[in-house]
Amino acid sequence: MNDERPDTSSPQGGFNPGMFQQMMSTHGHSGHLGILYRAHGDSWVELELPYTPELIGDVDTGVIASGPIISLMDNATSLSVWTAIGKFRPQVTLDLRVDYMRPATPGKTVVGRGECYKTTRSMAFVRGIAHDGDPDDPVAHVAGTFIRIENFLG
Repeated sequence: MNDERPDTSSPQGGFNPGMFQQMMSTHGHSGHLGILYRAHGDSWVELELPYTPELIGDVDTGVIASGPIISLMDNATSLSVWTAIGKFRPQVTLDLRVDYMRPATPGKTVVGRGECYKTTRSMAFVRGIAHDGDPDDPVAHVAGTFIRIENFLG
């Protein structure tokens, strides 16, 4: 197997989600959406999705479409897995359940916090919330699983 992966380690060792997200902000889907790094801990990552007119799903209300919020949360929870295990490894979103609590407030940045609360040899279990300023009044809750495919590659 070709083991050429991007260098996303921190000078102290381990996975650096800020460095990884900075790299992704110029490439791919999260870069197109404008998703930015905010903060992280041992097993959690916070990203933000700044409000822009291109993300509006309902022009009459100015509410952001659900797709960018799902992408924000998929990215935050995915990064939380790599942060928890301390390295970038191939994985696939197996399931990501999104429960919308309310529409995001027009004009406000949406913050997504993902947490990896359990890993096994082949799976990672995540949860998180998206909010627009008050974590106690979330826009959405998420729960999901990632399959860690590194163990299945030959």
